[in-house]
Amino acid sequence: MQKQVVTVLGATGSIGCSTLDVLARHPERFEVFALTGAAQVERLVAQCVQFKPRFAVVLDERVAQDVRARLHPFALNTEVLVGAQALCDVSSAAEVTTVMAAIVGAAGLLPVMAAARAGKRILLANKEALVMAGGLMTAAVRQFGAQLAPIDSEHNAIYQCLPCNERGEIDNRAVASITLTASGGPFLKSSLSDLEHITPDQACAHPRWQMGRKISVDSATMMNKGLEVIEAHWLFGVPPEQINVVIHPQSIIHSMVNYVDGSSLAQLGHADMRVPIAHALAWPERIESGVSLLDLAAQGALEFYVPDLNKFKCLDLAFTALRAGGAAPIVLNAANECAVAAFLDQRIAYLDIARFNEMALNALDLATPQTLEDVVEADARTRAWMNAHVLHALV
Repeated sequence: MQKQVVTVLGATGSIGCSTLDVLARHPERFEVFALTGAAQVERLVAQCVQFKPRFAVVLDERVAQDVRARLHPFALNTEVLVGAQALCDVSSAAEVTTVMAAIVGAAGLLPVMAAARAGKRILLANKEALVMAGGLMTAAVRQFGAQLAPIDSEHNAIYQCLPCNERGEIDNRAVASITLTASGGPFLKSSLSDLEHITPDQACAHPRWQMGRKISVDSATMMNKGLEVIEAHWLFGVPPEQINVVIHPQSIIHSMVNYVDGSSLAQLGHADMRVPIAHALAWPERIESGVSLLDLAAQGALEFYVPDLNKFKCLDLAFTALRAGGAAPIVLNAANECAVAAFLDQRIAYLDIARFNEMALNALDLATPQTLEDVVEADARTRAWMNAHVLHALV
């Protein structure tokens, strides 16, 4: 068996750590080529010591010097690289077969596109790449013979329920609709008036799992699910009116596909990211992930609710942006990153996140970007507008 040679973008985050856990269980199948991180130096160093990659990549030279110094006593052959271009280089290197794209936010766009243009198998955990540049990304995948396998548990669930050819390309001709499930976050049972004085700590207190603070806030507002709606459109080729969202607090059913004959196929399992990671790494085979089998009798009742779009306004805005097309998803994503950062810094209120996102959609040019440079420019323009017209005034 020829080993897959893997670059893990965002190795020190939760998805990156789960990926390395799966890789470590199957050393006969996988070899690590590069690991990338940002500021979690101790974790990155420990990962390099364990997996001995050819390259480690960080974004700041001072962090790089720290990593080099800590690695020196281990006499590894790991070279520490710096900068955004280095992320692209380790994603497109000739030796690499597979790229786990787990960098959070817009920063993950360029290395994912580099991997697509190099014809790699891309395990996509960075939803912003498709949210910002869905048309360009999917066109590059087709043009350069790359493969795109979703890692988000919801999208991976749908992928498992759809017919695919030997290259993993989807046949959606008999699909009536798809249904994404959402946990509902910490404010599922709260009224809209209850949300007026929410603190960052309250918004980050997810009832089921611990995540980074930005994605935790997105889960609370359901913007995370809204971005997944946009991502699902590009991944599976379904229009907005064929994408549904249902709240399912137990997070056992990860999503489903509804077919024209009345059948619905769903993927069930524990809420552990090692399941979709193992599925995508080994496809079309299946390998052990370290996750226990599901016991439905022990689980008990499963609940489902229609999301309240007044309370979860960010989800409604995501559907609006998807229907509008053009640069609207780019604007929404960038505005939301700025608004969430301001909320976490306690410069704006929780409900202001959705309000400012809507303001940006209404104020900015939504013309369709023709190139990746256009995407980056639209993202930068939105962030500048948010800082100048909205957030800066509230400091």
